[in-house]
Amino acid sequence: MKNLIDRLNDNNITYIENELMSAHTTFKIGGAADILITVKSLDELQTAVGACKASAVPFMILGNGSNLLVSDDGIEGAVIALDGDFKEITVDGCTVTAGAGAKLSRLCTVALEHGLSGLEFAYGIPGTVGGAMYMNAGAYGGEMKDVAVSVTALSPDGDVREVPAEEMKLGYRTSVFKTNGDIILFSKYILHNGDKTAIKALMDDVMDRRKSKQPLEYPSAGSVFKRPEGAFAGTLIEQCGLKGKTVGGAQVSEKHAGFIINIGGATCDDVMNLVKVVQDTVKKETGYYLEREIIRTGR
Repeated sequence: MKNLIDRLNDNNITYIENELMSAHTTFKIGGAADILITVKSLDELQTAVGACKASAVPFMILGNGSNLLVSDDGIEGAVIALDGDFKEITVDGCTVTAGAGAKLSRLCTVALEHGLSGLEFAYGIPGTVGGAMYMNAGAYGGEMKDVAVSVTALSPDGDVREVPAEEMKLGYRTSVFKTNGDIILFSKYILHNGDKTAIKALMDDVMDRRKSKQPLEYPSAGSVFKRPEGAFAGTLIEQCGLKGKTVGGAQVSEKHAGFIINIGGATCDDVMNLVKVVQDTVKKETGYYLEREIIRTGR
């Protein structure tokens, strides 16, 4: 780790050692990462990644931490957060380009300000643009693949390349970026002109539906399970009488059974043990296996 820190200091790159990840995830769960590095430009990112590789320190990219469950023992190695240039959003006609570190809801708001329609479904999804592309985020009948045309990415070899939509393999909660090692830098979307009043009305409707159906008042990581073919995870869990089921500080939400919430002091183990209870019960009683959507990472 000393070699990495020396390299970061030599290049004036911001970092914090032993940073608790509970402060950087919407679940409010997670032990310390060995080091949290914040980069504000492509040059800084390339330098940080190069320093990690040269120092044999594993690293991961952090978005908004909204689909992430971090181990109570923390994360070995470096966590890299994207700031500065990676939070910029630009509009050129119907083309919108957003940095991977920009909040998805802000992207939706910028689209509204320019009278551009197509992203209303994403309003309120608590992630970053990079995370949304990585997972092909979706809600209320829309997905990122419906509007994305390309992604600019940093390859494992250090090359910056543009990946067209047809090469991204965007599917249900998946993309090529889950397996190819690319780091998403910027995403480009093609939207269409619309009426601002109508766009805002649809965004407000989406947000109202979220507030009425989802336990937004508690820390969580959103939907815990992927939708099984021919059914809905939340419905199956509710049918099995698991609403309100609690392990430690983790609870199956009484408002929406597809969510596990942190009702106070929940640990990663609490959540994972509750996930197992839900999976086993639903499999036994309905025959459906619920695949976990949230990403568990760390030691």
